[in-house]
Amino acid sequence: MTEPTPAAGGLRWPAEWEPHAATWLAWPHNPETWPGCLDAAIQEFCAIVRALQGREHLRILVVDEAAEESARRRLAACGVESDRSLEFHRLATNDAWIRDYGPWFLAPRDGGGRPVLVDFSFDAWGGKYPPWDLDDAVPRRVARVMDLERVEAGFVLEGGAVDGDGRGTVLTTESCLLHPNRGPGRTREAMERRLEAWLGAKQVLWLDGGIEGDDTDGHVDDVARFVGAATVVAAVEDTAGDPNFAPLAENLRRLRGMRDATGKPLSVVPLPMPPAHRLGGLRCPASYANFYLANGVALVPIFGTRSDDRALAVLREVLPDREIVAIPCANLVVGLGAIHCLTQQEPA
Repeated sequence: MTEPTPAAGGLRWPAEWEPHAATWLAWPHNPETWPGCLDAAIQEFCAIVRALQGREHLRILVVDEAAEESARRRLAACGVESDRSLEFHRLATNDAWIRDYGPWFLAPRDGGGRPVLVDFSFDAWGGKYPPWDLDDAVPRRVARVMDLERVEAGFVLEGGAVDGDGRGTVLTTESCLLHPNRGPGRTREAMERRLEAWLGAKQVLWLDGGIEGDDTDGHVDDVARFVGAATVVAAVEDTAGDPNFAPLAENLRRLRGMRDATGKPLSVVPLPMPPAHRLGGLRCPASYANFYLANGVALVPIFGTRSDDRALAVLREVLPDREIVAIPCANLVVGLGAIHCLTQQEPA
């Protein structure tokens, strides 16, 4: 796309907590992503769908007709009504992480008209997991299905790499957004100009990096999230010997000195980390920050540990107007992601 960019053309990137028209998901199907536990991961995925049904219209991508039939059976067994505010789209994918490769929906600032779909490039987190051609094609295929205007950004940006407050403040990490494996020329200044042009960023808040086991080079949706205007929850590790202790402490230090786009100091609320969650000796990126804010609810990953209750209590405190629903994710996180990675909101 040439000028004007979305921000100059009267579009805005709504905050996740604003009302949704729908949630987009992609059915898990890649056994390499969930070695030995794909079936259990699908069971946890069904719990996400069940928690959202009745609150959101659900649009689920499936690879083909047989996959749709299988998905309907699995959902029915979990208590999901497959014809109630739920539709399937037969769009083939390489994997299920629609937050990172799926469409971004920008809304007109004046509140009128339909959203515009922004298509950022996707390269499987720096070319780590080929092939990714089907995932990269999802935004343009969704635009055709939905008959929406699509604008192509021409550079790599994953949905989990940034978080926004809907008012021009964008939170991200240096370790991911500046990584050269996403393309050349990724300086802070260059990326701030891109975020301003495409997402309307007026203030970009740079954190240090992500957590151990995160193959995305440090997505922000595992370490810090907006939960309201000028309010951020930040993952913290209490154990000094843990590899996450120092980087999360640095993120917390930076956040406590930051202001949003209006100049207001951030209110920063620590969110505990779960104990190390491992598969075959390798640590998975388990984090309570990978929650999803849907209509009237927050879906929060839990991992079967004592820290689950502490994290849920924190989120109940900072999200008093939302029901907090815990979703077991001990198997989903084996695929190196959780609830936020598997969802993408379409604003109302």
